[in-house]
Amino acid sequence: MRRRAWLTLGAVVLGGAGVVTYAVASPSSGDGAGQAKRPVRVYDLALRSAADGGRELPRTGTKPFSMLGVSWQGAGARLRGAAQVRTHSVETGAWTGWRDLEADVDPLEDPRARAAARGASEPLWVGPSDGVQVRVVRKDGTASPALPRDLRVSLVDPGVATAAEQRAEPAAYVAEASPTDSTSPTDTASPTDTASPTDSASPTDSASPSDSASASPSATTPTAPPSTVPEPPIVSRAGWGADESLSPQPSEYNADVKAVFVHHTDGTNDYSCADSAAIVRGIYAYHTQTNGWNDIGYNFLVDKCGTVFEGRKGGVDLPVLGAHTYGWNREAAGIAVLGDYTTTGASNAALASIARVAAWKLGQYHADPATTVQLKAGATQTNYSGAGFTAGTSYTFNRVSGHRDGYNTQCPGSSLYAQLPTVRAWAAGPVQGLKVTSVSGAGLSGSTYYTKGAITVKWSTATPGSLISRFELLVDGKVAATASGTAGSAAATLASGTHTVAVRAVHQSGKTVTTGALNFATDTTAPSFTTTPKISLRTGTVNTTAVPVTLGWKATDGQALKSVSLLSPTTATFGPTTTGSSRTAKSGTASTWSMKAYDYAGNTRTSSPSWTPVILQETSATKSGSWTARSSTSYLGGKSYSSGSKGASLSWTFTGRSASWVVSRASSSGQAYVYVDGVKVSTVDLKSSTTLYRQAIWTKTWSSSAQHTVKIVVVGTSGRPTVTTDGLVYVK
Repeated sequence: MRRRAWLTLGAVVLGGAGVVTYAVASPSSGDGAGQAKRPVRVYDLALRSAADGGRELPRTGTKPFSMLGVSWQGAGARLRGAAQVRTHSVETGAWTGWRDLEADVDPLEDPRARAAARGASEPLWVGPSDGVQVRVVRKDGTASPALPRDLRVSLVDPGVATAAEQRAEPAAYVAEASPTDSTSPTDTASPTDTASPTDSASPTDSASPSDSASASPSATTPTAPPSTVPEPPIVSRAGWGADESLSPQPSEYNADVKAVFVHHTDGTNDYSCADSAAIVRGIYAYHTQTNGWNDIGYNFLVDKCGTVFEGRKGGVDLPVLGAHTYGWNREAAGIAVLGDYTTTGASNAALASIARVAAWKLGQYHADPATTVQLKAGATQTNYSGAGFTAGTSYTFNRVSGHRDGYNTQCPGSSLYAQLPTVRAWAAGPVQGLKVTSVSGAGLSGSTYYTKGAITVKWSTATPGSLISRFELLVDGKVAATASGTAGSAAATLASGTHTVAVRAVHQSGKTVTTGALNFATDTTAPSFTTTPKISLRTGTVNTTAVPVTLGWKATDGQALKSVSLLSPTTATFGPTTTGSSRTAKSGTASTWSMKAYDYAGNTRTSSPSWTPVILQETSATKSGSWTARSSTSYLGGKSYSSGSKGASLSWTFTGRSASWVVSRASSSGQAYVYVDGVKVSTVDLKSSTTLYRQAIWTKTWSSSAQHTVKIVVVGTSGRPTVTTDGLVYVK
């Protein structure tokens, strides 16, 4: 498919130069035409004297830029005030609020390089912008009386360099900037384009100020020593689009790497990780074009997604001399995290990458990241906490330190600084926070897991998987399965008998940590029902659809019974020690009472007997004496027998294993004798303070089904002789 694009003409007001027209390619539709490669550019705008004695740049329309900073003449001069900027966003079309620039930047150690370089703030990533406003005042808001000379704001356009950036949509840079529109940039300053450096603007920033302070770096390329841990993935300078013409001088090398200093680049944390390469290019251009250094200062840079970028050239596996921590560059490497971590901590992805780089670089020289080391000061100074250093004297540092430990700066921000113990622990090993989170294929009873054999053990760690070599599943102390460092589970099949199972984590350093052993027992035998599920009649109100019964059973297991479930005619789940449950059954209908026993290993046993409750009406009984038939919807079947004659009786003969006598009860009801198979077994009093119907008042259950005869005889109780019977229920 052919693509068509048009050129959008944009107007930028550039001081005395008037209106300069430039073109930006734009797609003709939303099909994503992409962007052409564009080199990095740095544009300087001079600050002018303000009415209050400070320096300022009023709202000014500019060429496209995404990063900026303030610089001044003399790298040794300090900016005794607050440099603040606001920018006009291409994306929103609005001006941002005022933002402070970090001006406490490390000076160069080499006096010659320092004389040729400029002092500068840290660069600030602001995203695609087309206008800027700057002011420099005292921190209390008044004009600063002793500002450095030649104050400028440097605007960095990081260009388009990588294939991914070329595939992206063109940035919608400003189409028109009106000097009369209060919401648009206005012009008061003229630019100086410094995109093409000269040799004089690229001083060596890392030579030793004195041989007595520390060994001088070497220009000879050393041999890269192997490390004790793997090299992490690193985006090369070519990968992030470094313009090597900005850094023409050869690299210099230290003897080794004794420590790592962690930094933050300051600026926003809201950047997209897709912009990280552009941010690195911007910092590189700023360090070389604005600061006047011979290369980017940091050895490595890490974004919030954990991507590691090669910083200063010379070889990521070599002890390249950097310019990151004043006084300590000759024995250390510098890792900078993109963003500001003063009040917000770095992401776990970023921390993991810092740890991986630190462990790898220190591992080349057999240094444990969790230990301390003596570093020789290259300058006399104090650090952020007020500790003083004298050039040529050695001091104790953590192998992984913060920028503020060596120099008077808040860098790497209080929140990231507080995370450095975590970085050291992750980098050094062993694996932190290893614990088993769950076991599948087994059930826990007490302190023992019961299984049929196949198990899966899951675990978690605090240490990221990228720093873990592997996990080992130990059965009885021997490796039964291995998993990668990013895995969270492993499976094994246990033989018959008892076993111990544990998880061992092997850190990339080789250090190991093992969870506590878990006890397992293999069980392949199903539970059994020593008492088959049976229903027995119980007392309560009887209906044709709901006869009160007790369901009884007993299940056992050779190892550990877990539960018993009722599957039909209804459902319920019971604990391992429960042997009975009150239920109801439909009369005259055979019901399957299916129950399933489970053990902790997952073995099961099902028992499904069938039982039928049968209601025998009073009309089916053998009568003696005087009985009166009564009719009411309250009675079973609508009828009942009533008698007040002493000795009157009713007899039912049936074949079953459980029986209940059903009566009506009232305050005037009398007593009756109950005989079973000719033997008097009970005297039952039907008296009740409230009138009740269809009451199973007496029950009897036998161990097995057989023929039985139940006979009830009216006692003839004085004052309340009447007995009303509603029938007999039995289970067959």
